[in-house]
Amino acid sequence: MRLVIFDVDGTLVDSQADILASMAAAFASAGLTVPSDDAVKGIVGLSLPVAMAQLAPLVEAATQDAMVVAYKASYNALRTANGEKGSPLYPGARAALERLRADPGVTLAVATGKSRRGLNGLFESHGLHDLFATSHVADDHPSKPDPAMVLACLRDTGIAAADAVIIGDTEFDIAMGHAAGIKAIGVRWGYHPDARLAAADVLIDSFDALDAALAEIWGQG
Repeated sequence: MRLVIFDVDGTLVDSQADILASMAAAFASAGLTVPSDDAVKGIVGLSLPVAMAQLAPLVEAATQDAMVVAYKASYNALRTANGEKGSPLYPGARAALERLRADPGVTLAVATGKSRRGLNGLFESHGLHDLFATSHVADDHPSKPDPAMVLACLRDTGIAAADAVIIGDTEFDIAMGHAAGIKAIGVRWGYHPDARLAAADVLIDSFDALDAALAEIWGQG
């Protein structure tokens, strides 16, 4: 049995519009200048308190906490208003997930910096709940690149690290996977540039290349 663990934001869905708008709302709530789009996209994947501390390092902790609350309120409002249109699946994502799910030798999982509420909302809007055997979120684990979420996926499924791979768009995903002893596939359509994905075992440009990348990872091609 093989385990394929997916990141979400920047890997399965393009949620940058809602992320950027919500971060702008968070900084505005504290009367602070909004970081650049590149700066915000650079922290996608981190748990929100960690991300906020990186974007506003000189702000006191209580204000950072309030900004996290403001971000969540904005993001949830946008998700409710926009549904799947606010975080559309990348081209080929659904077909790739369904193809892998149909393989009796493959189990799918999620490891994401999103909250459980955010992930459930995304699953509901896209009808993805039934595709994944397990999922782990920032509510219950240390922030990426700590390996806790990947290790939990391995425990839940009983699949060995040698038979698992993580797919993500950020250096945090790759580092998390490697820290847990699994291979990592980096995707080029997300939020980190190639220079930050250099540690990936394989890089791909589209979901069309995923099957070949998995075969390469597992020595089947």
